Amino acid sequence: MSDQPSRPRKPGKPYRRPQKDPVRILAFEALRAVDERDAYANLVLPPLLRKAREKGGFDGRDAALATELVYGTLRRQGTYDAVISACVDRPLREVDPPVLDVLSLGVHQLLGTRIPTHAAVSASVELARVVLGDGRAKFVNAVLRKVAQDDLDGWVEKVAPPYDDDPEDHLAVVHSHPRWVVSALWDSLGGGRAGIERLLAADNERPEVTLVARPGRATTEELLREEAAVPGRWSPYAVRLAEGGEPGAVDAVREGRAGVQDEGSQLVALALANAPLEGRDEKWLDGCAGPGGKAAMLAALAAERGAVLLASEKQPHRAGLVAKALDGNPGPYQVIAADGTRPPWQPGSFDRVLMDVPCTGLGALRRRPEARWRRRPEDLDGFGPLQRELLSTALDSVRVGGVVGYATCSPHLAESRAVVQDVLKQWPAAELVDARALLPGVPELGKGPDVQLWPHVHGTDAMYLAIIRRTG
Repeated sequence: MSDQPSRPRKPGKPYRRPQKDPVRILAFEALRAVDERDAYANLVLPPLLRKAREKGGFDGRDAALATELVYGTLRRQGTYDAVISACVDRPLREVDPPVLDVLSLGVHQLLGTRIPTHAAVSASVELARVVLGDGRAKFVNAVLRKVAQDDLDGWVEKVAPPYDDDPEDHLAVVHSHPRWVVSALWDSLGGGRAGIERLLAADNERPEVTLVARPGRATTEELLREEAAVPGRWSPYAVRLAEGGEPGAVDAVREGRAGVQDEGSQLVALALANAPLEGRDEKWLDGCAGPGGKAAMLAALAAERGAVLLASEKQPHRAGLVAKALDGNPGPYQVIAADGTRPPWQPGSFDRVLMDVPCTGLGALRRRPEARWRRRPEDLDGFGPLQRELLSTALDSVRVGGVVGYATCSPHLAESRAVVQDVLKQWPAAELVDARALLPGVPELGKGPDVQLWPHVHGTDAMYLAIIRRTG
């Protein structure tokens, strides 16, 4: 035994182990995956929730809270960053990313939920103790106590520039979008404050889960027997699930006879299928088919008419997803892995062609809120040439008298109307068809002949569609 006297304990509170909160730890892990690996929350979160349920003690309410914390934090990240910046003594870029994630989760609980202030702060500090350590937990505590001194409206008034001084920056902070995205969406809408405010607000709302009853395999009547189901707004094959509805609990979805598909995506496939043709109607092509939602609908509609769909997707793993979506289709079809800009098929082989091109995804920010922070204006320079090349391939692939649908889940004019206009200059033997007539009952489709859907108007993703007929 040592002769040295024992060191006296410092006065103060005894050490207490941090309490592990599985819901907030899971939300933190999801945000770290999004930040570190450029993962998408809609791909990261389900396996984390499944693993938590398998461990036990993690119920539906826990899953709902974890989901709200992750998506709410990502949607409002721009606003919350502005608030946090006002409460720290250093540039935000100098705050360690894991610390910033804990702070953002805490700010969302304080400003974006009904969680009581004391509970939001204490739970966030406890999370910081678990994942960051005691020292940085004190920093989190100090910052969140400053944030808690006002509500969201009060903070927005402090950190957002006045609308009259800088309209775009004001909207960017208030509605949590990058400034360049605000500008691009505003251009696409055509001006006016009310419309852009409604659109940006809609991007921050939780999207409904919409199912599609695949023709010949399921019916909307069957899906509507589900407890949380209500009819779709525009597509005859759509059924919406009320909040809390779980697609995986629907028999038809588990069996592949129905799927999860935004109503805007359904409308694009229906419009192409219903476009008037001259001559035969036997061979259809989906030239960018992954992950398979539109291809599954087109294959089913083609089967009803005795036609055959070829679904082509460049990435082999995505081609596998297409094959899974089409498995069990009532008629013949084929799935291949092929580059749509160097197609293996002969020119003029098809009667109908859909080309839903890769894009920035600015039309689906409700579903992938993190995409708004990853995309940059220069990304358009990479997508533009590919989009034009794919549309040219589509026109080359369709026969004279056949139709092409050019679709993109982006309302950005550089990815939608500009692409179509540029390609048509190189294709004098092609003409636009009025796509509005192919979406009966759907209001406010614009001046035409192309169509732009909007979250705040139609409750869909912001899908763009142009229908083009080859005339020579």
